[in-house]
Amino acid sequence: MATQPSALVSQIPSRSFFPGRSASLSSQIIGDVRDALFAKKLKPGDVLGTENEIAARYGVSRIVARDALRTLEALGIAEIRMGKGGGARVARGNPRLFAEALAVQLDLTGVTPAEIMDAQRAIECLAAELAAENATDADIARLRQIVAESEASLHDAARTTELGAAFHLAVAEASHNRVLVTQLISLQHVSWPTENRTLTPQVARRVLAVHRELFNLIAMRDAAGARRLMDDHVKMIRARRVAEHAHDTDCC
Repeated sequence: MATQPSALVSQIPSRSFFPGRSASLSSQIIGDVRDALFAKKLKPGDVLGTENEIAARYGVSRIVARDALRTLEALGIAEIRMGKGGGARVARGNPRLFAEALAVQLDLTGVTPAEIMDAQRAIECLAAELAAENATDADIARLRQIVAESEASLHDAARTTELGAAFHLAVAEASHNRVLVTQLISLQHVSWPTENRTLTPQVARRVLAVHRELFNLIAMRDAAGARRLMDDHVKMIRARRVAEHAHDTDCC
C-alpha cells in the first residue's frame, strides 16, 4: 500500500515536474518548502514528512526527496529524525548557528574592512540606542561586569581584545533585537582581530573610558547619547582597522 502524505505536507503547493536532472527537481521541492515557510503556512515543529511521503506528493524518486531533505537540513530549515516515527520537521530557529557561515561568505566575497565597519557602524549605533531603551537589570549587570573586568585587564592585550568584543556584543544583546545581534556576531567574526597588534595600554585605557561612558549612558536610559557615542567610537575603530589593513597590504 502506498504511503499517504501527511496533512502538513499536503499544505505545501507542489509543482508540475517535467523530465530533467534530479538536482533541478530537488531545488523545486526546496523552493516550495521555503516559500511555504515565508508565507507562514509552516511553523517550527510542523511535520514535512518522510522521504516516501514527499516523493509521493511530488511524484519523484526517493533519491530526489532525500536530496531535498538533506539540503533543507543543511540550510537549517529542517530537522530529520531517523527510525520509527521519524521524518523531517521544520527546525526551531537558531540564527547564531549561521552567523559564522555568513561571515565565511563575506570573507570569500572579499569585502573590505571599510565595508564591514560601515555596516557594523549602522548596526552598533542602533543597538546602543535600543539598549538604552530596552536593557534589563541583568543586561546592565553584564555590562558593568565587563567594564570591571576590562579595567583589571588593561595590560593584557589578548584579554582586553576579547573583552572589547564581549562588551560590544553585550550592548547588542541589551537591545533585545535578535537580528542586530546575529548580524553583529557575523561581522565580528570578520572584523574583530584575535591578536590586536596596535592595542597599547594607552589605547586600551581610551577604549575603556568610552566603554565606561557608554555603560553609564545606557544605564541612565540616554538613547540619543548612547547612539552618538557609539557612532564616534565605531568611526574610530573603523579608522584603525582600515589603517591596519592598508599597512598589512603594503608590507606583504
